[in-house]
Amino acid sequence: MMIGFPLLMFYLWGCLQFYRGKLVSPLQGELWSKIIKEAWPTWYATKIYLIFCLYELFLAYFMPGPVVKGAPVASLNGKKLDYLCNGVTSWYATLITSYILHNYGYFRLTEIIDNFGPLMTVAIITGFAVTFTVYIVTIIQGNQYRMSGNLMYDLFMGAALNPRLGRVDLKIFAEIRVPWVVLFYISTSAAIKEYEMFGYVSAPMAFMVLAHFLYVNACAKGEECIPTTWDMTYEKFGFMLIFWNLAGVPFTYCIGAVYLHITSIDNGRPVQHSTAWTCFCYALLISGYYIWDTANSQKNRFRMILNGTYIPRYTFPQLPWGTLKNPSYIKTKQGNLLLTGGWWRYARKIHYTADLMMAFSWGFICGFNTVITYFYPAFFIVVLTHRVTRDMERCARKYGKDWDEYCRQVPYIFIPGIY
Repeated sequence: MMIGFPLLMFYLWGCLQFYRGKLVSPLQGELWSKIIKEAWPTWYATKIYLIFCLYELFLAYFMPGPVVKGAPVASLNGKKLDYLCNGVTSWYATLITSYILHNYGYFRLTEIIDNFGPLMTVAIITGFAVTFTVYIVTIIQGNQYRMSGNLMYDLFMGAALNPRLGRVDLKIFAEIRVPWVVLFYISTSAAIKEYEMFGYVSAPMAFMVLAHFLYVNACAKGEECIPTTWDMTYEKFGFMLIFWNLAGVPFTYCIGAVYLHITSIDNGRPVQHSTAWTCFCYALLISGYYIWDTANSQKNRFRMILNGTYIPRYTFPQLPWGTLKNPSYIKTKQGNLLLTGGWWRYARKIHYTADLMMAFSWGFICGFNTVITYFYPAFFIVVLTHRVTRDMERCARKYGKDWDEYCRQVPYIFIPGIY
């Protein structure tokens, strides 16, 4: 995967850029010659990407935000770490900064889509560089944790559990501050370019901007919920998390916006669909987002209230039914509480169902002329299937009969009444 996924990223982009989304043979020499020429890293692209990352790191250090306690960390003998969750203020500062840079001509946001190939290459190189740097520094400092002894496996999974630069947790930084923000600016860049070329922004392109805005905004406003998640307490900071967040997410999940941009240039007009189909896509996106946002809010706030770490937030948007009052739950013999109220009475992984609704809406808004625009939902299904299988097995071992009772009360995994 350390070699295959970067090659897949180049391949998918090459098919869009040079063959209008047609899946050509990956062994075709002409394809790779074009990719090398058009995606060769430039100093300009390097400056754009690295200055952005450093600016986000600066904001993570200095912007105000609540400090919350994480879950007990096994590698630190159960110690709970403090997390400065200033994602919202950093996100708003980024929006204001980008507006000033674009509006006053210091940096036109259209430069992002115009330099997409080189930027993707720079992000890929950065992902590898950070992976090796974090691994080596962790070994030198003697902070490695849960090592297998296999170098390639340990590079992939990571050596450090909670690496930090001062008060900035690198896992949260990589998960929230880079991937989704870059994704939003790629689609925004494509939308501005479309407006400059045709005098208006099409409904499909506006859809992509809205979809990516909702996602990055939700991640920022819910950042205080992340310190107690599985990623923070168990997953180590290796290639899997580093590369995926610095390069994989922003430069593959944007495929829809890139396709719409390239197709509009090739056709001489933006992509448009029927009013009915467009409305269906918007409805699927917004309903999926509502369920996803409120379901995650319900579970995380339920957990935070129990841990005494809940802080009322008023960040936009605060949706109805985001906080449960006196929800039903099952108390296990280990003392853990399994939520069975709110959205969680309908399906054990209802938030994944909502996430998939949004993912498919991203594909649907692009139409059906190429399967490449369905890479994200297809890949997401594979990832979620693995996660669900892992979680079900782990919970069954951990909770035993209590898990059986939970499954009896909440019999469906994804779709209420069906599966």
